[in-house]
Amino acid sequence: MSDQRSVLLIYTGGTIGMINDPSSGLLKPFNFKQLFAEVPELKKFDIRIESYSFENPIDSSNMNPSVWVKLARIIEKNYNNYDGFVILHGSDTMAYSASALSFMLEGLNKPVIFTGSQLPIGTIRTDGKENLITAIEVATSYYGEVPVVPEVAIYFEYTLYRGNRTKKISAENFEAFSSPNYPNLAEAGVHLKFNLQAIATYSPNSKLVVKDTLCSEVGFLKMFPGITEGFIRNVFHQKGLRAIVMETYGAGNAPTEEWLTQILKEAIDNRIIILNVTQCISGKVDQEKYETGSHLKKVGVISGKDLTFEAAITKLMVLLGDETLSHTEIKQFLNENIRGEISI
Repeated sequence: MSDQRSVLLIYTGGTIGMINDPSSGLLKPFNFKQLFAEVPELKKFDIRIESYSFENPIDSSNMNPSVWVKLARIIEKNYNNYDGFVILHGSDTMAYSASALSFMLEGLNKPVIFTGSQLPIGTIRTDGKENLITAIEVATSYYGEVPVVPEVAIYFEYTLYRGNRTKKISAENFEAFSSPNYPNLAEAGVHLKFNLQAIATYSPNSKLVVKDTLCSEVGFLKMFPGITEGFIRNVFHQKGLRAIVMETYGAGNAPTEEWLTQILKEAIDNRIIILNVTQCISGKVDQEKYETGSHLKKVGVISGKDLTFEAAITKLMVLLGDETLSHTEIKQFLNENIRGEISI
């Protein structure tokens, strides 16, 4: 590899890759072969920039596990050819995709940076140019031969976040993301300042292994006052269901109604995994703090600690898809910090 750093841009879809068609007035995806014409600032980088665009751009709302597998395989195929990767993605489901890729790319030792924008890159007030330029800078930042950010991250509006710690918090503000339970990895101001203590450790001898079999037989149950026994029973009676992410109150609390405890026990006895995460933006599940949480622990509900909902769902999908893992091992891994997704 030459001394010149290199990055592969992967355009999946989303607002950032749109420009205005003057003939129709409508937004359309721009041709990434003309990237330097749209973002001439990139010419100032001494970086080899190449791109891969999905033939049919995917709206963020249509993101699904098959696309995550495609992304993981693109990275695997090109892993030795580039110093880093920038994935251009719609912001609505970016936290899900970044979380999923973090679990799928075992042994990752290069930057994989997701970014996007709230306004199309072809509009005057776009946030897309700065997001793209800095994401490329992050993906090609090295100390000698060691990448500064050897993990999956999201860059948005002057901030770099760990991908599986991130949530989208605004549909209108440029500051669209937050990492409520983990420090930011970097801040971009006059200088790009990395928080090295928060960034994953580089492991020179690790080899990339792609976990490309995912299980989508995962459900979701959110507690709310007045939720009925019949509704919850129907949730757990879904055909093929293997796991439920249960969003509870506060520090992992749920009603102590006997019927609820019994439903959860029956499900767990039938080998359905129940992972408890909090509805709060920040904080963690502690099933030993209150009686309303301890009854969940007694029947076998697993504490999700400070997992985001996005990380909980995608971690389950990856673990359940791994046929080498037993039911017991999957439950053990849910309580282990395997990609920096939970605080131990």
